[in-house]
Amino acid sequence: MIKIYGIHKSRAVRPLWTAEELGIPYELVETHHAGPEVKSAQYLALNPNGQVPTLVDGELVLFESLAIDLYLAKKHAGGGLWARDAHGEARIFQWTLWAATEAEPLARQWFRHTSFLPAAERNPAMAEAALAELRSRFAVLEHTLQAQDYLTGDRFTVADLNVAAVLQRFVLLGGAAYPRALAWHKRCLGRPAAVKAFGLPG
Repeated sequence: MIKIYGIHKSRAVRPLWTAEELGIPYELVETHHAGPEVKSAQYLALNPNGQVPTLVDGELVLFESLAIDLYLAKKHAGGGLWARDAHGEARIFQWTLWAATEAEPLARQWFRHTSFLPAAERNPAMAEAALAELRSRFAVLEHTLQAQDYLTGDRFTVADLNVAAVLQRFVLLGGAAYPRALAWHKRCLGRPAAVKAFGLPG
């Protein structure tokens, strides 16, 4: 059985969602991202970044949530999250890297300056700047989803999971102005595995 270190209210929710989609048995090792446990020698031996999540699958120890998702989806390709051919695989990598480089830094900037940081440390201008930058990213999603229901074609894959999870606060980030992308995000987050992983009302 794999072990996933983290808590639901952290980036660990991404591999938890993946595991739920694939029907993989897992043990969640409750590890708070801001707790002293992530700085312990025992944990740093697994993840020298001192962050969550961390995956332990036999002898493999892996950090970075999106990489964990890719690994699980490919290892359990029969679960339906992986690509059917090399072109589909390339698009999965493309969208996962897009999530990591184009979407997440801006979503994180907005979150830090609206909720995460103590009020005295927040900079509203930084939050607004992030929202402004995200408009062009959401336009990319809207364009892609004009002729297809999911990012790589006609079915849900780990590409959709990774992007939707990074943009979990899509509506708050201004996503309601992009109807196709909004409908896609609702389809993704409405999946039973997502509802369970995020603890959303079913």
